[in-house]
Amino acid sequence: MHCVSDTANYVGPHAAFIPGLELSAAFYEKAVEPILSRTLPDLAYAAARVGPGSDVLGFDDQRSTDHFWGPLLNLFLSDDDLESYGEQIRHVLADKLPFEVLGFPTNFRPFGDTEAHLGHLGHMAPTQTRPINHGVMLSTVHGYFRAFLGIDPLGELQPMNWLVMSEQHLLMLTGGKVMHDGPGDLTRAREALAYYPHDLWLYLLSAQWARVGQEEAFLGRTGEVGDEIGSRLLAARLVRDVMRLAFLLERAYAPYSKWFGAAFARLACAPTLGPHLDSTLTASNWRDREHHLVQAYEQVATLHNALGVTEPVSETAPSFHGRPFLVIHAERFAEAAERAIVDEAVRRLPRRAGSVNQWADATDVLERPALLQRLRAAYQPG
Repeated sequence: MHCVSDTANYVGPHAAFIPGLELSAAFYEKAVEPILSRTLPDLAYAAARVGPGSDVLGFDDQRSTDHFWGPLLNLFLSDDDLESYGEQIRHVLADKLPFEVLGFPTNFRPFGDTEAHLGHLGHMAPTQTRPINHGVMLSTVHGYFRAFLGIDPLGELQPMNWLVMSEQHLLMLTGGKVMHDGPGDLTRAREALAYYPHDLWLYLLSAQWARVGQEEAFLGRTGEVGDEIGSRLLAARLVRDVMRLAFLLERAYAPYSKWFGAAFARLACAPTLGPHLDSTLTASNWRDREHHLVQAYEQVATLHNALGVTEPVSETAPSFHGRPFLVIHAERFAEAAERAIVDEAVRRLPRRAGSVNQWADATDVLERPALLQRLRAAYQPG
């Protein structure tokens, strides 16, 4: 349960809302960097805003300002420098930072016992006293990334490591904004995680097409026997699977459910694919649902073929083995993607299992890197 404070949705008297990434960049350039340059001029570090937060994904608005939003910054040091200078940096920033940046407080009020568990940072809280409870978070690159992924991305990434990493975590570590990277480790880690390796991507495409193929005929069959709620549920499942397929086809990580639709709307295919999916969800009968969903199938089939990464597959939706239901026969695309895989390590993975993001959606699974890494055993050959 969240307590609502008088600082919720804080926008000061001189501060209209701006995207959090812009605010974090200004916080670094106007406040943090000058202090570090004076105090530790030879310090090697990276400064960025990555990790949890709607601002990192670019979906923040004024509602977001009520918690864990404001002048926030990740400061990445080497292990030795974090141990040697970490406390000094925290204290000098608490003593020297300005009280505001662009009209927003640099001080945060800690969350109370009944509020969200985001550590010492809660709501922005105006103050004129020191020390400032600031939003500069210190860590190492390998430690920070390991906390969210369960592995160090600067080490060797095996296929099974990729398959048990949450796409939400991958997105928030490769998104955001880097203001400075002296050592270069942060940039290298982000580049290593930019997207799935080619053959592993084909493996995920195969798994996603297979998901569509396993249920595409059921929408009509449930509707035919009068199971309207079943038909609606299947339509919604298939819409979500087509949307996830669109993310894969555009080589973009998909966020978790809160931002899934908003992120889909940013895909290049969304202006033409989205209306078919909207119409599928709002249709009042199974025939109309099928009509709109088939148009969506044919569009993603065209997108698939346009990539040229598999042999061409027919983009027309015929009937389902003589029954009066139209389907794209998605298994054909799954098979084409499988045939295009050449990496033996990927070919040995369980057929069409996909990543955990394709078969698990429980928050308590996808938000626990240690648990996810233990799921590697599910991908062992045999």
